[in-house]
Amino acid sequence: MSEAARSLLQRWGASFRRGTDFDSWGQLVEAIDEYQILARHLQKEAQSQHNNSEFTEDQKSTQSQEEFKLEDLKKLEPILKNILTYNKEFPFDVQPVPLRKILAPGEEENLEFEEDDDEGGAGAGSPDSFPARVPGATEGTLLPRLPSEPGMTLLTIKIEKIGLKDAGQCIDPYITVSVKDLNGIDLTPVQDTPVASRKEDTYVHFNVDIEIQKHVEKLTKGAAIFFEFKHYKPKKRFTSTKCFAFMEMDEIKHGAIVIELYKKPTDFKRKKLQLLTKKPLYLHLHQTLHKE
Repeated sequence: MSEAARSLLQRWGASFRRGTDFDSWGQLVEAIDEYQILARHLQKEAQSQHNNSEFTEDQKSTQSQEEFKLEDLKKLEPILKNILTYNKEFPFDVQPVPLRKILAPGEEENLEFEEDDDEGGAGAGSPDSFPARVPGATEGTLLPRLPSEPGMTLLTIKIEKIGLKDAGQCIDPYITVSVKDLNGIDLTPVQDTPVASRKEDTYVHFNVDIEIQKHVEKLTKGAAIFFEFKHYKPKKRFTSTKCFAFMEMDEIKHGAIVIELYKKPTDFKRKKLQLLTKKPLYLHLHQTLHKE
């Protein structure tokens, strides 16, 4: 199997698994987002000129039935899994590809993880670009700005950079942004940034805009915007949360802001917070308020 074909199948499989996982957990908004991402990938591939000769006209059709049951969708999982399994009999030689694991919400809290040494650790890395270890992982899942409404305020948050003592050693880092109420329940769809483009000294640079998916006036009292910094651990083969930060409603104001970093696991209820380090390292943001 060519590298391009393997990458394509992995990308489809990752979106499919995330969608069915969210569906199983009852997180329908997130599940729909993942299914739509998968649908766009499939549609793009079917309509690409490069593959026109490999598809029949029926196969290239992008029309589909209105609804699929979760049970029906899960029937596709073993098919995708078999394609990516090493098997010389199928009908071509598929070399094994290590797949990383992205943990379900709360799952990481049950794992044993090494505590980061706040004062020690490796030195910072030199300016560099991050390798894309998982096909499709670099794009993120960012959403466009909502339509404006008279008298209502929309919030754009630019994630500029995050300060970490071992910034140079983080593999495929990205930030998951979510808006939670006091009970840790999602108020908007969760968004992932693309993988960071640059690391320099003690900083990982993102420079990416996040469009908060609800008007500020419609956010419930006590809500907070969370930023979870995640990176890939090759020895354990899963993506882990390294630290998190959050911004409360009274901190929403136009301009630059820096917020403190806290140790994992992410405490969405904000009950047992512990700073990541005593060093002056923060998440650097810039807020823009849009009001019609």
